[in-house]
Amino acid sequence: YIIFEGRKDHGDLAVQAAQDLIATRFSVANPIEEMIRCAQLTERTFKRRFTSATGLSPIAYVQRLRIEDAKRRLERTDASIDDVSWQVGYEEPAFFRRLFKRVTGLAPGAYRKRFKIPAYAQRHLPDESVELRLGNSQRQT
Repeated sequence: YIIFEGRKDHGDLAVQAAQDLIATRFSVANPIEEMIRCAQLTERTFKRRFTSATGLSPIAYVQRLRIEDAKRRLERTDASIDDVSWQVGYEEPAFFRRLFKRVTGLAPGAYRKRFKIPAYAQRHLPDESVELRLGNSQRQT
């Protein structure tokens, strides 16, 4: 499957600071506002520079981070789809389900069935505290 790795080789330090911040805070209620404050730019300038630097709008970028974390949770936990939705920052599970399917091509339940990691294999995985890898664009695994 595909792992999202946000593009960070763009050289825009304000955007990079916002990316670094949001890598661990994407589930907050207003992530874009936090990114704008971190970058110390006007909203319009931030959105323009962020999109130019990463190839994604700030909201699309946050959505991809959230979906990536949701994929990990679906693979490694038995939390309900609604709980996963809330854990990654969505108040409306129905919106999360639609977005997840649009991004991954699978409904969350179907994704879990296909990629769930058996409990006996999970003890050999890297520590879950390891954050999402943020590097160049996307890569196939």
